[in-house]
Amino acid sequence: MNTIIRKPLAELGYNFIPAEYIPKGKDEYYLRFKQNPRKDYKALTEKQIKQLTAAGNSSDNWEHVLITPGTDVSLIRNCKFFGLVRIGKLEPYSVEYHSLKLPVGLYNSTIISSDIGDYAAIDNVNFLSHYIVGNDVILVNINELACTSHSKYGNGILKKGEKENIRIWLELCNENAGRSVLPFDGMEAGDAWLWTRHRDDETLMQRFKELTEKRFDDVRGRYATIGDRTVIKNTRIIKDVLIGSDAYIKGANKLKNLTINSSAEARSQIGEGCELVNGIIGYGCRAFYGVKAVRFIMGSFSQLKYGARLINSFLGDNSTISCCEVLNSLIFPAHEQHHNNSFLCAALLGGQSNMAAGATIGSNHNSRGADGEIVAGRGFWPGLCVSLKHNSRFACFTLIAKGDFPAELSIPIPFSLISNDVSRDRLTIMPAYWFMYNMYALARNEGKYLSRDNRIQKTQHLEYDFLAPDSVNELFDALAIFCEATGKAFFRQKEKKATAEQCRRKGKELLEEAPEKVAGLEIMADGFENTKRPVVLLKVAEAYRIFRELIIYHGVSQLMGYIREEKPEDFNTVRDYFFTAPDREPWLNAGGQLIARSAVQQLIEKIKTGEVDQWSEIHEFYRLEGDRYIHNKRGHAFAALRELLALSSSAFTPAVFAGLLSQALQTREWMTENIYTSRAKDYANPFRKMVYETEKEMEKVIGALKDNSFILQQQEEQEKFRKEIAQLQQLYAPAKTKGHKKTLREEGSVSN
Repeated sequence: MNTIIRKPLAELGYNFIPAEYIPKGKDEYYLRFKQNPRKDYKALTEKQIKQLTAAGNSSDNWEHVLITPGTDVSLIRNCKFFGLVRIGKLEPYSVEYHSLKLPVGLYNSTIISSDIGDYAAIDNVNFLSHYIVGNDVILVNINELACTSHSKYGNGILKKGEKENIRIWLELCNENAGRSVLPFDGMEAGDAWLWTRHRDDETLMQRFKELTEKRFDDVRGRYATIGDRTVIKNTRIIKDVLIGSDAYIKGANKLKNLTINSSAEARSQIGEGCELVNGIIGYGCRAFYGVKAVRFIMGSFSQLKYGARLINSFLGDNSTISCCEVLNSLIFPAHEQHHNNSFLCAALLGGQSNMAAGATIGSNHNSRGADGEIVAGRGFWPGLCVSLKHNSRFACFTLIAKGDFPAELSIPIPFSLISNDVSRDRLTIMPAYWFMYNMYALARNEGKYLSRDNRIQKTQHLEYDFLAPDSVNELFDALAIFCEATGKAFFRQKEKKATAEQCRRKGKELLEEAPEKVAGLEIMADGFENTKRPVVLLKVAEAYRIFRELIIYHGVSQLMGYIREEKPEDFNTVRDYFFTAPDREPWLNAGGQLIARSAVQQLIEKIKTGEVDQWSEIHEFYRLEGDRYIHNKRGHAFAALRELLALSSSAFTPAVFAGLLSQALQTREWMTENIYTSRAKDYANPFRKMVYETEKEMEKVIGALKDNSFILQQQEEQEKFRKEIAQLQQLYAPAKTKGHKKTLREEGSVSN
């Protein structure tokens, strides 16, 4: 049975805070007056009351309707007032926003215990209760706009007297709620990542809960607020929603228990048919056309559109989800998912990811319980109609070809194409696929993500370069895998037994000294798929060479960056700096920000001991790590280069440096050429050309290859890179350079 409570009409608009929760010596307005400390309100005159009454207005007590000096009460018509209502300046102006034109004033509305800012235009708001409305706000055609005394605005907290079972948790990464976190306004992807990891550390988990509760108080009675210049029209229900300035809400069905961050620099919009409940919406976000979201966080400048469903999930900054369903997932920044029949569940994606149509990532219906997870590094890209099984894990920049993958996968090799070879019942892995066949897309994405990073507050430094500490470490892992797998293939062909160490040595020898012999081997990988069918590595010799070149190119590029900025006086200074960097160490992707694992561990210990006692202090850690990132990234790149080439300080001569510069230039030229050729294929493919009558028509539709702005930019940057290399060789290694490559090989520093 529905419980309908009857009270005297005179109580409507009063007793907002239950008496037991009002501090001694305070009244129900003590928090409201702090939120809006404006002092220039004054009582209505008898003449003004008569004028208001004649205009169809009513109040339970006209003494509790206050106005500011200069307010024209003729602009208040057909309104009902209950409780304490305070009205800002109203003057005979019209306001216009996106062709919506309204007179300033209050019309045809019921207003309960609320404050209205200057020059507001409010018309046909059926129920406006316990809100503080800013200046120049437009509210029109709203069924319900109300706030309760226990509003939490999407934060995972409790107010006085509330029971634990009503607390809002986000069940991220796993459907069984085993990695749940408490949402809070200002939560970064790194915060969610920290909290979802280390679940066996009960002290750390309790500390995270304490930090979240400390961020808020548990008092009842705060009013909801609508920031200046916000426009809300043709919307049904808004309840317990905190709305920033300059927001635009139109045609929404239901908004409940939300924080909508918005500002003049980063305006948020919510559009037609949206139903959003229990969430935090970041600055500059957009949600429109039938979106459904429940228990969620949207990072800044993210979008939900065209019927997207986002449930129990964290969507990182600068991301877009449309026409699809995402459940129980933690998604780092720059995620794209645009297709109605794609599905993502119980996943941790490292950012810069893209979901194709028909991709089903994380459905647990093929396992015994809702406890599986998908974990993928940056650049995860499952193709059309890909279906994966829990648990699976993928290295950075993994591309998965169309297919139904029947078993769990663990792919530690970055930049790979994963294919399900059904005809021969095997899994194939092509490492370095991006560099051999789609360099254009890989390189272009870096600039695309950077240009779309519109965050106002960049608390976390996001890495968009495909060569960074996380991917470089995975390149080293891949090189070790290549060596051992190649050696095993060699001894298998010879029908000889060998130890793992013998396989590694033989594989390294073949890959570096006789790569042509590797092409004749069938190279298998172990532990990549939870089946007994073969897993075949393709083009291993080519990938081995490319991965080594990438590590060298990355290290040299970072060294060039140091020289460019610091302008060291001689080669000895360069060498000293190059060798001051510590040895290569593991790095972690902490919400799109790459941080050395040792630094994260130190942070965790400080959180546990109480030395770090606020989420704001954790955010300061992100900022400091971001400030140090270029230096730390360079140190990691130097360590990687030293390790790969087994360089000692005495062996790092000007001649070696000159040779490395030359090799980096060759790699850059090769990458630039591949950017061009991978795009040129689209213009030469007859099946792509066949829909056009002439080549001129094709160029009109897709643009001329010679005019491609990205390719032209890359060619220009390559030329600058070449000139910089020549200048550095002249300044720091002025010896003749014709024999440098030979010298390097003779010294054993660079493989053939």
